[in-house]
Parts: sequence; structure tokens; C-alpha cells
Amino acid sequence: MESFWLAVTHLGRDEVFIVVLALYTWLVNPRGGRNLGVAFALSYLVNTALKFGLNLPRPFWADPTLASEAAQATAGGPGLPSGHAQMAATLWGGIAAQVGRAGMWAAALLLIALIAVSRLVLHVHYPSDVIAGLLLGAAFAGLAARGHFPQKGVWRGVIPLLLLGLAAFLPVGTPREYGTALGLLAGFWFARPDFRVPRDWGSRLVVGLLGLVVVFAVYFGLAALPQALKDIGLVRGLRYALLVLVATELVPLLLRRWLPRAEASPTPFAEGAR
Repeated sequence: MESFWLAVTHLGRDEVFIVVLALYTWLVNPRGGRNLGVAFALSYLVNTALKFGLNLPRPFWADPTLASEAAQATAGGPGLPSGHAQMAATLWGGIAAQVGRAGMWAAALLLIALIAVSRLVLHVHYPSDVIAGLLLGAAFAGLAARGHFPQKGVWRGVIPLLLLGLAAFLPVGTPREYGTALGLLAGFWFARPDFRVPRDWGSRLVVGLLGLVVVFAVYFGLAALPQALKDIGLVRGLRYALLVLVATELVPLLLRRWLPRAEASPTPFAEGAR
């Protein structure tokens, strides 16, 4: 069963989160996607601070035979709280809370539960790690649905600049997750996805496919930078801030035929997804 649980746990990979956040923003709820992104970035930042601040062990640290090499490859950094459990709960719980439909809640809870169980079955987390991650993820999911992240006036630009400035002063050797989280938060805070979602399935398919091609071209292009350059806090922050802005600003501009600018009032589809 390890192959199955490895496949499940890979649903907590960065690439999966990128796909889900992008498609949700383009095809379901643009402004909700921005709020979900801010909450997701905050959750990632808190998870990183707790994980490396507490520096608690994983089960296989004392006995490497507990987890296979493939399982250990999915486990970076210390144990508490589980990043897979927390970020899955934040993302899927946040979407379910915004959509507010029973079917979405059922699918979200099933995915969250499977990912959380996979971390235990693969012996890469203790139960306390997973429980803490789920509780924190639930809190940030609520923030994604009910939080208010103002962008009025100069603060739309000032806050992202402060976040990137903080990334620039990260000491050498600081875990790279800090730069990633600060970049994501800067990008989502600045983002203003002011467009209407496609109304027909053909348009949604075009937007989904072409949009993901653009996003992942940038993602893998930036990943090809020299490792020494990528390890610089500011560079890492800028990479992820740029990735967010490509998804929320550039893709709608390139695909404006299918993602026209929003009118004064939201579309019925977008309103119903809130």
C-alpha cells in the first residue's frame, strides 16, 4: 500500500497547490482566490516558524528503518506541525468554507483526511504533528473565508515591499521556506484579480490549460536559476511573488478574451461561489 499512500501524500506538493489556487481563482472566485492565497501564505509562514522554531524530531530520525527512502524524501525539516496536513486543511478547507456547499465540504474533508493519514502511515510524522497541523489549517481556512485583507491606498504596495525587504534581510542559512512564504504573501497581498470567470465549459477549459502552461513555464523557468542565487532570501521571495502575479495579473491579461474585466457588480457565478 505504500505506493498508494505516497500518491496521496504527493497531493500536498507545491505543484498541486499552485494548480488548485490558480484554477480556483480563474474559474470560480477571483477575489476569493486572492483571499485564499493570502491566508495560505500566512499559514505557510506560521508553519515554517513553528516547525523550525520548535525543531522537534520526526519518527524516523531515531530509527531510519521506520520510513522508506521514498517516504523520507517527502519529509523536509523538523516534524511539528505537519506541513502537508496544515496546508491541505488551509487550502481545501478554505475553498469549502468559501463555496459553502455540502458536496464541496465532503470532498475537502475526504482529501484532508487522506493526506493527514498518509503522513502517519508513511511514518514521517507523529500523531501530535498531524493534529497540530490540522488545527492550524482549520484556523487559516476560516481566515480565508472570513478574513479581510485591505488594499486601499499606498498599503497595497507598501506591505509587499516590507515583506520583500524582510526577505532581503534573512540571514544566510535561514530555511528557504521563509523566503517562499514571504514572497507568496507579498504577491497575493498585491494581487487584484479584477476579472469575470468564464461562463461556459469550453472557455473554462481554454483558460485552465493555457493559464497553467504560462504559470508552469514561469515556475520551471525560475527554478532553473543557479542554486546559489535561489538560496538568497530576496531572490526566493521575488520568485514566488512574481509567480503569483503572473497567475493573477498576466494570465488574465493574456486571456482577456475569456477573462474580461469585471463590471461594477460581480457575476452571478462568482457571487454564488463566495
